[in-house]
Amino acid sequence: MRAPVVLVTASLAVATLLSTTLLIVTGTRGEEPSFDSSSGPLQVQTMASGLVHPWALAFLPDKSLLVTERPGRMRIVSPEGQLSAPLKGVPEVWASGQGGLLDVSLDRSFAQNKRIFFCFAERVQGGGRTDVARATLDPEGGRLNDVKVIFRQEGPLSKGNHYGCRIVQADDDNLFVALGEHFIYRDEAQNLNNHLGKLIRISPDGAAPADNPFVGRGDAKPEIWSYGHRNPQGLALNPSSGELWEIEHGPRGGDEVNIIGKGKNYGWPVIGYGIDYDGSRIHESTARQGMEQPIKYWVPSIAPSGMAFYNGTLFPKWAGSLFTGALAGQMLVRLTLRDHAVVAEERLLRNLNERIRDVRQGPDGALWLLTDNAEGRILRVSPVSKSPTRPLTSIYGK
Repeated sequence: MRAPVVLVTASLAVATLLSTTLLIVTGTRGEEPSFDSSSGPLQVQTMASGLVHPWALAFLPDKSLLVTERPGRMRIVSPEGQLSAPLKGVPEVWASGQGGLLDVSLDRSFAQNKRIFFCFAERVQGGGRTDVARATLDPEGGRLNDVKVIFRQEGPLSKGNHYGCRIVQADDDNLFVALGEHFIYRDEAQNLNNHLGKLIRISPDGAAPADNPFVGRGDAKPEIWSYGHRNPQGLALNPSSGELWEIEHGPRGGDEVNIIGKGKNYGWPVIGYGIDYDGSRIHESTARQGMEQPIKYWVPSIAPSGMAFYNGTLFPKWAGSLFTGALAGQMLVRLTLRDHAVVAEERLLRNLNERIRDVRQGPDGALWLLTDNAEGRILRVSPVSKSPTRPLTSIYGK
């Protein structure tokens, strides 16, 4: 069992870095204040705006972006920042509370098959649940074709909260999908006979692979890979180790970073480091035999969302870092890793005062962010250029 690391506030070194204020170049808005970082001055560009609660983005081979909006729209954003009309063929979603159209991911063979995977909240009688669908993207036709729901979450229905829903495709083409416990049913995260508070592993067709840990057990769903999760908001494969990492929301305190193991129990709600919203106790303790410890937790909560390991070249000092956005914390967070430990935290872009929903490393080596509000933006974070400001059309270029 790994010992957790808790970093409640930024280090003195990071606090010193925050004292420098810059003017940044933006793509479609006026100048905004930002600050320096351990990698030097940052430039933040607004690549697109006018998105309603954007939730996830994916990079297409032609350098455009595929973006989901929580109310149920999926759009293509050109390299110049132009938004397409909403794509046709997207299933009806239940856009209530935290639910709606959520994560999107390209198939590893997208260049050949044009297949995407996405997840959304589906309304059924009495509430909602998380579905995973696949489709073929037709950019020229502005639509999704061959849409098929390949997985439907089983268990007590959500009233609008804790759908979770991040998708990662592994090298064997199987999908990992992180699912929330619907908030009012937190004890179900320990019940293997449903999908609430679970991380599942399914094939591109939705079937449970034969080597999943609970296949063949009558008291467990075969799709389950790990359990004891609350509300997962980040999922990524560590490129240096191949391990699956996950980030989830705690209640008041106890947001977690976990390294996911096959068949492991991550403890919610039996163990944890937070309290309920009314101040009452939730957990029996902070540790128990047979339940995994996070490698990091936040007290107080920052509401982390989105997740990306950095292995680009624009920020050589940040190679191997883990980035996450923060919703309640309204910032970008960088975690310095050493093997399976978080050894430092840097809090960035706090002057933006924006809820950061997603963070991805772009093919250009920059960090790309989504801001979560009714006038959401796509932001590109890069080192401050010493050359004159380039037009948006050359951002990806030479």
